[in-house]
Amino acid sequence: MPDYSNRHVIVTGGTGALGRAVVGALLEAGASCHVPYIVDAEAKAFPYRDHAGVTLVPGCDLADEAAVGRLFAGVPKLWASIHLAGGFAFGAIGDTATAELRRQIDMNFVTCFLCCRAAVQALARSAEGGRIVNVAARPALEGRLGANMTAYAASKAAVATLTVALAEEVVKNGILVNAVAPSILDTPMNRKDMPKADHAAWPKVEEGARTILFLASPENTVTRGAIVPVYGRT
Repeated sequence: MPDYSNRHVIVTGGTGALGRAVVGALLEAGASCHVPYIVDAEAKAFPYRDHAGVTLVPGCDLADEAAVGRLFAGVPKLWASIHLAGGFAFGAIGDTATAELRRQIDMNFVTCFLCCRAAVQALARSAEGGRIVNVAARPALEGRLGANMTAYAASKAAVATLTVALAEEVVKNGILVNAVAPSILDTPMNRKDMPKADHAAWPKVEEGARTILFLASPENTVTRGAIVPVYGRT
């Protein structure tokens, strides 16, 4: 397991299914985790809410640049920023309102962009480099899979392109930027939505977390601009 001792990491979406797995693995590796949230119920159910290595940041709208600025300003010395926050919408394009399109762009792309920007600024202040990990999606890489979820797929494709472009921009500062692209993660919600699917073939959140942990770690010294598939056997 990578060593995160004495390193501060921001994890957006940390109270979600994948986020809980990532935060748990980071804590086991010695990290101090800063987890923003909006939904009180998720924070109350968060299994690490009382852990000494966790700082929960309430009421943080990641699509608001002032809120993102306050989040990153509250971290003493950032090492890595992991951006898991986002949302999903299913629907044919003819049934997708402009408001839903903008909501997908805000939830998936704008939040990622603002957090990447704030992370680059914070890491530049430390002058020691660092890591950024984003979350794209399989339909962002394989566009045909985005049929009937075009707003979601397009917003995640923007995250993938942002990742590759930013990786080239900031490597000179010792900042390595990568992303993972899950297919369908094995979560209780996804099982409920797709009860007849082959759940055993889905990648587990713990497996996704291990991939993210390596990309965000000091042990990753060469990988940048990668969109790493997390597909399991799907």
